[in-house]
Amino acid sequence: MRTSLSRRRAVMLAALPFVVAAASSTASDSEDAAWTALRAGGIVLFRHANAPGGGDPEAFRLNDCTTQRNLDDAGRRQASRIGEAFRARGVAVGRVLTSQWCRTRETAELAFPGRMQDEPAFNSFFGDRSRAPAQTAAAIGVLQGWRGPGALFVSTHQVNITSLTGIVPASGEGVVVTFDGGALRAIGRIRP
Repeated sequence: MRTSLSRRRAVMLAALPFVVAAASSTASDSEDAAWTALRAGGIVLFRHANAPGGGDPEAFRLNDCTTQRNLDDAGRRQASRIGEAFRARGVAVGRVLTSQWCRTRETAELAFPGRMQDEPAFNSFFGDRSRAPAQTAAAIGVLQGWRGPGALFVSTHQVNITSLTGIVPASGEGVVVTFDGGALRAIGRIRP
């Protein structure tokens, strides 16, 4: 019994580099497909850059950034890298939409200075999940209306992206999406 268990373990360990390489190749292929779609005028939903904490403070006020979670220095660097990655990969951005939260607006401003436009359909509903169905439907309506030219960049929140795609992105990570038969489908993820 010990010998067959040892053999199985040896076979699994020998196969591990191939499994890791295949997973890396799939992630790389997915990211390549995502950048290609964006160069063709696609849509990307970016979770705002790093803002320590979770949710919003109790005293949160939409028009007062001092009451909100905001980007830290790492988040500001991350947001700048997002814009640099788009320029380095030759992605023309046609429009930049943001939720009205300060951290999403700052992410967009650092990535694409002077381009952001508030779009309440992408506001966070983390504190009130009952708003998710109506807000997600409104966001889908905005996304379906995109015709370019260039890519549509949306700076929003994890709950919104997860509701739209089923994916839980990291801070500063983008999910490139398309419509397939009327349904929103993720093409790939990018993390500059």
